[in-house]
Amino acid sequence: MNFRNQTIEEKLGKAYTEHEAFKRLDKYISFYKSLSFSIMNWVTQGTRAIINIDTYAYSSIQGTLESIKIILAKGRINDSYALLRKYYDSTIINVYTNLYLETKYSFDNFIVEDIDQWIKGEKSIPSFKAMSNFIKKEASISVFTEMIYKDNRYVSIRKRCNENMHYNSYANLLLNDNEIYRLDRIKNLDVFLKDLNNLFIQHFMFVFSIKEHYMMSSEYIDYRDMGMEPPDDSQYGVASFIQDIFDNVIKVNRNDIAELMAQHTSMKLK
Repeated sequence: MNFRNQTIEEKLGKAYTEHEAFKRLDKYISFYKSLSFSIMNWVTQGTRAIINIDTYAYSSIQGTLESIKIILAKGRINDSYALLRKYYDSTIINVYTNLYLETKYSFDNFIVEDIDQWIKGEKSIPSFKAMSNFIKKEASISVFTEMIYKDNRYVSIRKRCNENMHYNSYANLLLNDNEIYRLDRIKNLDVFLKDLNNLFIQHFMFVFSIKEHYMMSSEYIDYRDMGMEPPDDSQYGVASFIQDIFDNVIKVNRNDIAELMAQHTSMKLK
C-alpha cells in the first residue's frame, strides 16, 4: 500500500492550484509594494508622523494579501475569507483616515487629533459602520460613492466574509477542510476572486480620487533630484505600475469606474 501523503495539487487538482485567483493576488501584492514605496516622501498633513502613514498601511495590506495567498494555496477557503474581511477593513480604514484628514486639516487645525492619537495608539479608530457612513456622506467624493455603491455587491461581500468568519452555515466550515472532495470548490474560488477584485477596485478608486498625486510617476522628482528642470506637465504623469492596473483590472472589470476616474483627475490617466 502507498501511504504517501498527497500533494495539494493531487488533493485539489490543477484547476484549483493554477486558478486565476493566485495570479491576481500576485498582481495586487506587487501593486501595494510599489505604491508603498512610491508615496513614501509625501508628507501626511494633519499628523505629527515623519513618514507618510500610508506607506506602512500599504505594506501591511501587502502582507495580508500574502497571507491570503499562502492559506488559499493550502485549500483553506474559509480561513481565506476571514483574511479577506481583514483586507476589507484595512482598505476602509485607509480611505477613512485619508478622507478625514483631507476634510478636517487646515491652518487653524494643523494637527487632526483624532487621527494623530490613533497613530500614537492613544485612541481607537471608529467602527467599520461609522467609517463607511462617513465615506458615503462626504460630498467631495460623492460622484465616486454613488458609482461604487449603485448596487449591493459590497453588502454581499461583507455578508459573505462574516458568514465564513462566524460559521453561519455548515458548508462554510467544510470549506476549510482540504481533504473533502467538493464539486463546488472551484465555484467558491471563482466567487472569492470576484470578491477580491471588487474590494481592490473600490480601494483603488477611493485612494486616487482622494490623493490623485499618489499616481505621479518618478520622472518629475528624478529631474528635480538631479538639479534639472522637469519636462512640461511631467508632474501629471502616471506611474507605469498604476497605469497597468488601471488598464488590466479597472477597465476590464469596471469600465464605468475607469471612465469616471479618467474624467475626474488632472493626472494623465489614459
